[in-house]
Amino acid sequence: DTTVITLADWYHVVAPDAGAVPTEDSTLINGLGRYVGGSTTPLAVISVESGKRYRMRLVSLSCDPNFTFSIDSHVMTIIEVDGVNVEPLEVDSIQIFAAQRYSFVLSADQTVDNYWVRAQPNVGPTGFDNGINSAILRYSGASDADPTSTQSTSTAALVETDLHPLEDPGAPGTAEIGAADVNLNLVIGFSGGQFTINDAVFAPPTVPVLLQILSGAREASDLLPSGSVYTVPANSVIELSIAGGTHPFHLHGHTFDVVRSAGNSTANFVNPVRRDTVSTGSATSDNVTVRFNTNNPGPWILHCHIDWHLEAGLAIVFAEDADTFATETVPDAWEDLCPIYDALPDDEL
Repeated sequence: DTTVITLADWYHVVAPDAGAVPTEDSTLINGLGRYVGGSTTPLAVISVESGKRYRMRLVSLSCDPNFTFSIDSHVMTIIEVDGVNVEPLEVDSIQIFAAQRYSFVLSADQTVDNYWVRAQPNVGPTGFDNGINSAILRYSGASDADPTSTQSTSTAALVETDLHPLEDPGAPGTAEIGAADVNLNLVIGFSGGQFTINDAVFAPPTVPVLLQILSGAREASDLLPSGSVYTVPANSVIELSIAGGTHPFHLHGHTFDVVRSAGNSTANFVNPVRRDTVSTGSATSDNVTVRFNTNNPGPWILHCHIDWHLEAGLAIVFAEDADTFATETVPDAWEDLCPIYDALPDDEL
């Protein structure tokens, strides 16, 4: 059987009223959770039958925190990361960052009972008192009650460098840092409440990059937002070196090979994990290096998936093979997408 498990952070006030960096009030697992000082409202229940194996699809919907996920008395065999099948890896906890996804196989091989499912956030209320940051794994035949299981010390936590693609492993290009066709060093800065990448703050343009290119712009210097659009050629290997600082970076339009993971100075070009969202590490002195092939023409955003950081400008756009998609014929249906917008008077645009 297959089960989806979502993790999210919940806030008691809307973001504009919560300050520059809000802190979650509670963790939601499959949409349910408790908060400190609140009532013992029902928690999400993940139902299993003894003797069966389940594919659990773990998804982080987080605005900010990363979570350390575990299930009391059970191990998890990871088989997929961000849509890419990987060699099976057995772990007892998974640190999952905003926008990341994992599939793992869980064997319902323990005594029929209730077991705590735990998602410890790195910020906000921590611990599991009164069922916060928790859900319930319930075996068929177990009582309808909160678990009494205890958490063991993790001895097999997920390490990103232990993940390897099941199909077509190997990073593209010459197996040497800095030897790709295009090598970009992304330097992250922060000043005056705004993030920069290579000294540029990303501000969403009034005209999307796609429409700018369809209208004739081709070069990075002609594309807005200024300094935040990078033109990259077709059929090339792109290497990105990203400075550390607890940022889960997500690339649209591609998966990439993480040839150097956070906290690891050794490059792996043979069978690095392939994914679309990677943490750049907890220390600003850290570094992550990824590679991908430009085989998908279009404008693709690379951004931090912590919402507050994206709002503060932590993003860039790759205009990939602009000459190819600039010649695409715009379908007539585009004209029908926004009739309400088209009807607005000029003074409201």
